[in-house]
Amino acid sequence: MTPPADLPVWAALLTAFFLLLGSALTLLGSVGLLRFRSFYERIHAPTLGTTWGTGGVLTASIIFHSVLQSKPVLHEILIALFVTVTTPVSLMLLARAALYRDRSEGNVGVPPFEAAAVSQDEQRRSSNT
Repeated sequence: MTPPADLPVWAALLTAFFLLLGSALTLLGSVGLLRFRSFYERIHAPTLGTTWGTGGVLTASIIFHSVLQSKPVLHEILIALFVTVTTPVSLMLLARAALYRDRSEGNVGVPPFEAAAVSQDEQRRSSNT
């Protein structure tokens, strides 16, 4: 492998840009985690920060290693694919578990499960008649 000193200026600038962009987005997600009040607000910011931040860092890694090795390095695409698929799935699982817990405890501000099902059934019946 060639030393990083052999990296052309255009590739170094592009790598630095994507690395800083990814780091900033991840930092924003972390700040959102600290700043928001409720669990439902807190869960959204880190998910976006993780997904987009990882994308920026992986793009920087692809550029850096592809230019140094003089061939496309694409294993980072698999990492991005796995992060992109698993992050929203874990968000949905955490949100559904919290919603179920809040509904079973009868917390204020959480719509009951039956109300949503009844209103959908009423809408279907009224549209069929």
